[in-house]
Amino acid sequence: MGCIGCSCSTGKDSVSGCQSNGGCATGGCNRHNTYDWISAIGIQDTKPFDVVEVSFKNGSRKEFFKNPAHSRAMTGDWVLVESASGGYDVGTITLSGELVRMQMKRKRVRNDAKQQAIIRKAHDRDLERLDELRKQERDFMIRARAIARTLDLNMKVGDVEFQGDGRKCTFYYTADGRVDFRELIRHYAREFKVKIEMRQIGARQESARIGGLGNCGRELCCSTWLTEFKSVNTAAARYQNLAINQTKLSGMCGRLKCCLNYELDTYIDALEDFPDKAERIKTRAGLAILIKTDVFKRLMFYTYAEDRGKFYSLHVDQVWEALDLIKQGEIPASLDDILAMAPPPVIEETDEEEQHDYESVDNVIQLPMEKRKKKRKKKRTGRADESLASAVEKAGQADRSRSPQRRGDQRQGGGNRSERPPQQRPDNRQGRPERTPENRPERPPQNRPERPERTPENRPERPPQNRPERPERTPENRPERPPQNRPERPERTPENRPERPPQQQPPAPPRKEGDADSPTQKPGDGSTGGGNRGRDKRRFRGKGPRGGDK
Repeated sequence: MGCIGCSCSTGKDSVSGCQSNGGCATGGCNRHNTYDWISAIGIQDTKPFDVVEVSFKNGSRKEFFKNPAHSRAMTGDWVLVESASGGYDVGTITLSGELVRMQMKRKRVRNDAKQQAIIRKAHDRDLERLDELRKQERDFMIRARAIARTLDLNMKVGDVEFQGDGRKCTFYYTADGRVDFRELIRHYAREFKVKIEMRQIGARQESARIGGLGNCGRELCCSTWLTEFKSVNTAAARYQNLAINQTKLSGMCGRLKCCLNYELDTYIDALEDFPDKAERIKTRAGLAILIKTDVFKRLMFYTYAEDRGKFYSLHVDQVWEALDLIKQGEIPASLDDILAMAPPPVIEETDEEEQHDYESVDNVIQLPMEKRKKKRKKKRTGRADESLASAVEKAGQADRSRSPQRRGDQRQGGGNRSERPPQQRPDNRQGRPERTPENRPERPPQNRPERPERTPENRPERPPQNRPERPERTPENRPERPPQNRPERPERTPENRPERPPQQQPPAPPRKEGDADSPTQKPGDGSTGGGNRGRDKRRFRGKGPRGGDK
């Protein structure tokens, strides 16, 4: 099986498996592995088999190759192998010896078939080159999906695999039907500059190559150990009394889960003892219908079609006996009578008790119920009535009462303080008169020195500031300004003068009575505009330099 512990660790900082620290994007360290128990025990084959199984890209693809004697390659070694399309590929040997012969027989590969050979063991430079190509596969897949989308092709590129030498790139895609990707290959060859190979796979094969976790919490079966995909239909769910819910019955690939077939044979064997036509049983009380079946407890649950409030659990033997009576023409009275016909066999309990290595503590230790005590909030009494002034006065009285007591203790040399009687403090708060503005004591005047009036004569002199003398600015020592790089302005002439845009004049207001063109206007007043303009001229007539009318 593949590596289940890539994301599991027994230490604090290290991760077991391929040491990728949980960042393995392939779904497992090596998938579809076969345990080579012969190599693990150390048994040497008397007749060694010269064919080995080589895994590529963490077990996503496996092929058989001839292992020549000069290569000296063993199980677990990285090797360079010949490629059918030219060049070489890099993989690891996962199986060798007699187990390879069994694998070839299982996969229906003939022993005398022509196989490619192993060239040599892989060096560090070969593994570095392979690691660089694996890092480029994700970017190539994203770019390939974008190109396929621009060509409006109904396909999805699921995985990309580079050959070990980087000369060929294989694109695995899924599609509902046949896709004409001749134009797509031209775009891929122009974009990636490598030899392109397209392979169509199914939804289950895509999940096996990508990998992932199922809803059971384990790695997908198709990416770890399952190599043959059998057809799964909803009849497998019905045999196991599962609800036909497409969401719960579908796997990561979108198809029905392959694990529905794992326990199907056990359920079919258990259902052989159940009657085939027992969905309905006719009784005098009414028609009884089958609700559900418990296969392993051999129980069948019935209820009346008219009243479904109560369920009756009948054993298989009771149902068989009821069906035999119906065939003979006798109809049972009710389901209660069927329950009383042949009670299910009772399993006798053995007197021998199970012996344990530890002492039983039943009915010996009883832990009492813990009763939680409710915390009561402490009430703060006497705080609201006291003012700030009374609190300060009380603190002062306490200090004054303690000071003579301390002096007496010091004089006596630290005698026994516990023998002294407690001193009672007098409470004079009740006899204190109420303070009002009339009986408020006056404050004594404060002897502050008089501040003399400030005049220009007694103003203190400021100390001189040591500022550097500033030289007098003259035309000789004036700093020169840097020249400004302004573009030269061409001389304006009538030829290169820009034309002014035509100005749009506002429309003339409508003429009223008294205008120059109206018959009421006098012809000799000299006005050419409206009435207001003529009146303005008459107003200033005789005030010019000539002093008279024309």
